[in-house]
Amino acid sequence: MIDVQGVTKRYGRNAVVDDVSLQLPRGGLTAIVGANGAGKSTLLSMIARLLTSDGGTITIGDLNIATCDSRELAKQLAILRQSNDLQSRLTVTDLVGFGRFPHSGGRLTAEDHAAIERAIAWMDLGDLRDRFLDEMSGGQRQRAFVAMVLAQDTEYLLLDEPLNNLDVAHAHAMLTTLRRAADELKKTVVIVVHDINYASCWADQIVAMKDGVIRAVGAPREIMNRRLLREVFDLDIEVTELRGRPIAHFYLPVPMCANCNSAKEECCLDRTPVALGQPRMSA
Repeated sequence: MIDVQGVTKRYGRNAVVDDVSLQLPRGGLTAIVGANGAGKSTLLSMIARLLTSDGGTITIGDLNIATCDSRELAKQLAILRQSNDLQSRLTVTDLVGFGRFPHSGGRLTAEDHAAIERAIAWMDLGDLRDRFLDEMSGGQRQRAFVAMVLAQDTEYLLLDEPLNNLDVAHAHAMLTTLRRAADELKKTVVIVVHDINYASCWADQIVAMKDGVIRAVGAPREIMNRRLLREVFDLDIEVTELRGRPIAHFYLPVPMCANCNSAKEECCLDRTPVALGQPRMSA
């Protein structure tokens, strides 16, 4: 279990994560959602000890991340950061091999090579295994970095926006892989995503954040309601159902009241809607 208790991160006077407490059970897939600046990536980075907190405690299993040995933590937890820039010219196989460092110390064994091969196969990178990263598309590189995380073979996988640079087909394949990691390999997978529909359709649990605090935690059906989504994203979002899953419709313009320029369901005078962006009509 990941146990976060009273964790805070400040930059100057601004608390980007503010006294957050959260428990994530072992197993399954948890999605953290929220608007830009909500504190999602900061919270994930503190759980992975990439950032130090300004208060509170975080434990992963029986490890207190503030005091445990780095190598022991790396055998329990792997993280994919939002930005992954490498200056060295590496092949896919080289990169995936980095995931074995906590186990091998740089001296790869037969077990390490087997783990590398499994990760490359899981991410369908066999045809690209000898390709240099700087010769690949952004989406292909993203899959290679996820393969590196899988090769680390930890119980906990933290991925900050793993769908970056992926088209619809590859995003679907990525989520299928992460879902399989949770279901078949019994991993505890935590991802930060911007598209709440991906969270609704693939996650067991959603954590909704805004302004550095957690507004709600629950199953997709508990989180995907109009009132809560409006609170989290400052946008009126209609929710319907497709194949038993709640789906948010946020691509269309929000109908606005011609009189008070509020969302039509919130206006107090004129119920005649106008499309978002049309000029406000005077009374």
